[in-house]
Amino acid sequence: MQHSTKQFLRDNFLGLSMTLVGVLCLALSTVLYMDHRGFPGQAMAGNPSFAIPSGAGLDGPDINTLESQNHAYERIAETVTPAIVSIQSTQVVKVQQSPMFNDPLFRQFFGNAFPNVPREQKEHALGSGVIVTPDGYIVTNNHVIKNASDIEVKLADTRTFKGKVVGSDPLTDVAVVKIDAHNLKTASVGDSSTLHVGDIVMAFGDPFGFDFTVTRGAVSALGRQAPEANMVANYIQTDAAINPGNSGGPLVNVHGQVVGINTWIVPGSGPGGEGASIGIGFAVPSNTVRQVMEGLVKNGKVTRGWLGVGVNVLTPDLARQFNIPDTSGALVEQVTPDSPADKAGVKQGDVIRKMDGQAIADSTQLTGLVTNLAPGQVVTLEVVRDGKPMTIRITLAERPNDLSASNSPGGLSQGALRGIAVQALTPSLRQELGLSARVTGVVISQIDPNSPAAQAGVQEGDVIESINRQAVNSVPEFDRLARSAKGQVLVYINRQGSGGFLTISPSGGDGDEGQ
Repeated sequence: MQHSTKQFLRDNFLGLSMTLVGVLCLALSTVLYMDHRGFPGQAMAGNPSFAIPSGAGLDGPDINTLESQNHAYERIAETVTPAIVSIQSTQVVKVQQSPMFNDPLFRQFFGNAFPNVPREQKEHALGSGVIVTPDGYIVTNNHVIKNASDIEVKLADTRTFKGKVVGSDPLTDVAVVKIDAHNLKTASVGDSSTLHVGDIVMAFGDPFGFDFTVTRGAVSALGRQAPEANMVANYIQTDAAINPGNSGGPLVNVHGQVVGINTWIVPGSGPGGEGASIGIGFAVPSNTVRQVMEGLVKNGKVTRGWLGVGVNVLTPDLARQFNIPDTSGALVEQVTPDSPADKAGVKQGDVIRKMDGQAIADSTQLTGLVTNLAPGQVVTLEVVRDGKPMTIRITLAERPNDLSASNSPGGLSQGALRGIAVQALTPSLRQELGLSARVTGVVISQIDPNSPAAQAGVQEGDVIESINRQAVNSVPEFDRLARSAKGQVLVYINRQGSGGFLTISPSGGDGDEGQ
């Protein structure tokens, strides 16, 4: 019996081995299957019956509050977006051909077959706008439609219209465009004076051509100055993302009201090297926009009040010098001859502390208040002169369109001294420049590098003591003498305590300096 069993095993060894291997393989695959899936019978990843389970997510009063905020932002976006437009403007510019066409070798072979004359080229600009009346009045930026030969306006419902410029105002960078349409969706214009730092705002527009984009942020600051001299809007600063293409689009508060028109940014780097948002953007306040639009639509121009003073901020050093208890107010650095301020008796060195009972924080606020008033309106200034308070009543005149500037580069359009900006030589500037009390004149605050004076060697920080041997004791005197000077001009320059004469030619070139 034992012999027969051994014989059986020996005779069937191969079959038993194969059976055992099969059982082991089956067991191993089952273990691996269960280890991978967690339990037998679950569908494989490629099986159509597989589904990612959905969770309930977070809940509670705090989450409900955030959800309510989301719904509010959605309502704002849904309400405002139909009033947003995309604006594409076309400008025809003349460009010079390559200097190669003037090369003698080129001319030898081709003669005058390619005359080097300017050729016309079309350039396109993309911006945004907002519809403010049902019959098609649209607010945008002046720089969006400036010098445009053709304007195309695209609505949120994809309809397109030809746009016509009603008017524009470079001093605030606001423009009004009209399209021939009716019963349009509009955005409500709010009161920008109710804004506070920290308020939530939303910016609408077409950044980099991405139609009808919405971004959200806060009011970062109020009353910011413009990047260019002679502009008058006190801008709203926001960290809501504003990028190229957002220009002219609205800044909206939590009530869905337009409180500003986006206009410029401090740029970072973006696609194609263009300026992109780094969270520092600016908008023209809606109250300024309203005034500008009404003037453009009714009269074709904007009229503004004008005092006729050049003002600057009151630093702590200046406050001490002028016997002012704090830095609130606007320091009068120049008074334009025959201006309302000059006729009323305002003097250089006066510190304007209040206007019509409203405290003046700085020069920017004063400029904004005055330019928002109409010519002919009477204002009351409370000033401090030589440490003594006094009250001055002034009837505002209309701000000149060609308001000069000696406080802006290129204020003088002609003559040898064009392109120079000057300011009063204050005690703090005198100390900063290391000048003695005997030095009088005006300080060059800015200078156009292409101006005749710059080519003659004049620099920012130089003090102009005289023009054609006539003393310059104030900014108005500089204005008068610089405008009346003809041909080559003789100036006396003081640079950090060292003085000398310099001749400046209207055509530029080097001057002659002496000791």
